[in-house]
Amino acid sequence: MTVNMADMRTFNVVVLGFSFMFIFTAFQTGGMIEQTVIQSVLKEGNFQGGSGYVSLAIIYSVFALANWGAPSVVSVFGPRCSMVIGAVMYCLFIAVFIYPMVWALYLGSVLIGLGAAVIWTAQGSFLTTNSTQETIGRNSGIFWALLQCSLLFGNIFVWQEFSGKETIDSKTRIQVYVVLLVVCCVGTLMLFVLRNRRPEDRSDLLNVNSGDQAGEGPLQAFKRSIQLLKTKEMLLLGVCFAYTGFELTFFSGVYGTCIGNTRAFGEEAKSLIGISGAFIGAGEILGGAAFGLGGKLTNRHGRDPIILFGFIVHMTAFYLIYINLPQSSPISEIVTDASYYPVLIHSNKYVAILCSFLLGLGDSSFNTQVYSILGFMFPEDSAPAFALFKFVQSLTAAAGFFYSKYLLLQWQLLILVVFGVAGTLAFFEVEWKTASASRKGYTQIG
Repeated sequence: MTVNMADMRTFNVVVLGFSFMFIFTAFQTGGMIEQTVIQSVLKEGNFQGGSGYVSLAIIYSVFALANWGAPSVVSVFGPRCSMVIGAVMYCLFIAVFIYPMVWALYLGSVLIGLGAAVIWTAQGSFLTTNSTQETIGRNSGIFWALLQCSLLFGNIFVWQEFSGKETIDSKTRIQVYVVLLVVCCVGTLMLFVLRNRRPEDRSDLLNVNSGDQAGEGPLQAFKRSIQLLKTKEMLLLGVCFAYTGFELTFFSGVYGTCIGNTRAFGEEAKSLIGISGAFIGAGEILGGAAFGLGGKLTNRHGRDPIILFGFIVHMTAFYLIYINLPQSSPISEIVTDASYYPVLIHSNKYVAILCSFLLGLGDSSFNTQVYSILGFMFPEDSAPAFALFKFVQSLTAAAGFFYSKYLLLQWQLLILVVFGVAGTLAFFEVEWKTASASRKGYTQIG
């Protein structure tokens, strides 16, 4: 029975990872090219007033607010059904770009923001309930590696489609988004393959927090979110959550635009967006696989070394980006000579792609360890805990997309550095307290 139970949990984690891989092949690929595609649509003269940055800001603003109600939705419909509801919203958003209209773009942005809150809260709950103290690190790594394959496959496709194009014509746009829509629908259907957890499967979950989701109603789930937010550990982790939101904005929407707007890359600039996304995905996959396979080492040495590694990788990437890309590249490709040329070196496409890989590798370091520590600390409050994580992350991501339309590259990088330092130190503090409490046999943290 124990072996079968473990097999079922592993099966669920793998299927969950593949399902999200398909869904986010569509969304993450579409998000990375959204501003570039809309810039091309604007040149056609039929899409006045639309902005990819504004659309993404709306998505993450709604996402942030909706996280307060997401645990209640999950408590009513259950994790699997909730993920299906959220995935349908992703499909609707992708469909908007086949024949884009401003009102549909922004309405779709609202819908996917709602869907994102539900699908990610349900995902966190489902992953936690299919993990134990010994497997939560491994399962987080497996899920993350599979999820981030979406960046690799989707962006290779975009690279092929955008190669040699200075503007994205309607035929290319329609072809790309029809394929992405089909892929998103496949991922949605895969969610129906997931197996529900049986009541007896709760027996070996780590009881670090005394809250119990079983039988909770929507109001209780909301109240539990408020209670968790007041704990010192969650407030400290909130600083780290905020950093993951800012860097999510940068690598998922801003960095590709910077590359596409860099004239030194010539006719390759637009196709390099796809290559950049693929290398971000390669970094995410490598990190997720390494940290997943090294789950036992994490249990022995803690999460701090991985977080420190991610911090160093990101700081290296930010410095290289600062010296390699034009300061005005996040805003426009129409720049003056003074603002165009990098301060220290002439723009180099190989350095730009290396930075893409480093951004993905560092992101996987932070996110896998956040998943791991939340699953470790709050196994019985997984939905509220992951909802709070996504609330803070999406709130800062929304702020990032709002200021990305106005701030030069150097100021965006400065924000990332400040929050990167603060978030890393805050995580160290919580990890130390968690390890101390675990050694002393405490059953509740916070």
